[in-house]
Amino acid sequence: MRLTNRTLDQIHSPIGAAFGLLALQSGTRPLLNLSQAAPSFPTAPVIADHIATVAASDDGGRYCPQQGLPELRDLFAAELSRDYQGTVGAEQILITAGCNQAFCLVSSAIAEPGDEVLLPVPFYFNHDMWLKLDGVVSTYVEAAEGVVPTVEEVRATITDQTKAIVLVTPGNPTGAIVPGTEIEAWADLAAEHDVLLILDETYRSNRQTTEPAHGLFARPGWDDHVVSLHSFSKDLAIPGYRVGAVVGRPDLIAEAMKLLDCVAICAPRIGQEAVIAGLRHATDWRVEQAARIAEAQTHFEAVMADEPGGFKLEASGAYFGWVRHPFDGDIAESVVRRLVVDHDILVIPGSAFTPQDESHLRFSFANLSKAELDDLATRLKSINPDSESGF
Repeated sequence: MRLTNRTLDQIHSPIGAAFGLLALQSGTRPLLNLSQAAPSFPTAPVIADHIATVAASDDGGRYCPQQGLPELRDLFAAELSRDYQGTVGAEQILITAGCNQAFCLVSSAIAEPGDEVLLPVPFYFNHDMWLKLDGVVSTYVEAAEGVVPTVEEVRATITDQTKAIVLVTPGNPTGAIVPGTEIEAWADLAAEHDVLLILDETYRSNRQTTEPAHGLFARPGWDDHVVSLHSFSKDLAIPGYRVGAVVGRPDLIAEAMKLLDCVAICAPRIGQEAVIAGLRHATDWRVEQAARIAEAQTHFEAVMADEPGGFKLEASGAYFGWVRHPFDGDIAESVVRRLVVDHDILVIPGSAFTPQDESHLRFSFANLSKAELDDLATRLKSINPDSESGF
């Protein structure tokens, strides 16, 4: 069998590679799993009950309208309009099988092989993977300071081949939250150069504020150069149901639906029904979960404040901490492997999110209890960065 170089030349999922290291675990202590940013807690009871009812109904296993269940699109449009103090219509929403699919559909609808899409570094690895699989050039934009490039740094990278600029906020892998005024400046830059700003807002519920993330939806014609991507996986603890959304121009959505028809037909009905139940009946539960994760962030920042074992927290937010490890000259994958083998700590190497940075690690802290975060700090403190082996 002959396989295409398009996939052979691509990396495997860093999450899968991290889980593969568990076979090397010493097993002397419980694993502290800071690898994947997926909720480990069950969804709200009202959602589970609704799913059970739908699954037993006549329509439970049938196709949905391709753009998504009308009730869901109406509910989500109303929520976005309220939360962002702007105007989003149901016709501007396409329900997808997760936010990853939302990105793939949008990028494939606007960029051809050889075109460029700008990715701020560090980037979300699946964005980079998909662009390469699609023959699109990932053009990396690095920040001179901090973890998010400035508008001027992005401006200097735009070329005639640029089709889109990607911005993830809160960030994955850094957790960094871009201020609303800065997001709006990125949108202005996109309009100035007639490119698309792809705004990934997967973790919008983890911003620890009720203020709108940005004012773009209040602007007339906002969707001319902006598309906003969303996920319900984290917010409602249903990652396995695969539900996300594209929010943008109806003509872009129409083109994305051609692609969706070939890869999934439509987003799964059961997941869409779960979101309907969540948006209608789990508001308080959603707020409670966001507050719990915010408490975990505060505690994580506290235990990392004195740089245990020389591990320095450089940014944090949502589910993530962006951590510089103390082993100069060591590749990040080697540090990750030794953390698993010697300390039963599982994280993701920063090299999964950058073209060449070997000095950082991504810690996904949101699923750990306060006691486990304390234990994390204790284990890191036991590491001696000055020893010959480093561990």
